[in-house]
Amino acid sequence: MQLDHATIVTADLDTARHFFVEIAGLTEGARPPFSVAGHWLYANGRPVLHLIEATAPAPRAAGRSAPRIDHLAFRLDGAAQWQALLARLHAAGVDYQTAQVPQMGPQAAEQQLFVALAAGVVIEFVTALPHSPLHARH
Repeated sequence: MQLDHATIVTADLDTARHFFVEIAGLTEGARPPFSVAGHWLYANGRPVLHLIEATAPAPRAAGRSAPRIDHLAFRLDGAAQWQALLARLHAAGVDYQTAQVPQMGPQAAEQQLFVALAAGVVIEFVTALPHSPLHARH
């Protein structure tokens, strides 16, 4: 398993994209056709930062309103790692939600699995779609 990407949700996509591309040196690249606006930013040929448009007002904390890190994602390679994760989730009674990343050009569709650890803390696991039969409960 390896860290796959981080996702930032923000009401100001242009400013965030400008900072991470023009200042931090990431490059904007292809992104699947999701229903919400956003950008995928790449480092070394991999999409490591996903920017997503906030669809609800951000909560104000300590007098500040700011973008938030929405989740961290871990990539699992191969059916064995995916099945082992599902078995551990099932054994621990951990609920999860699934979604699918649409196919983008030659890149195959992928399966996502989201676990809410606590309020505001989400972890995503992602794998190639052929590895992902969902046999555990969710």
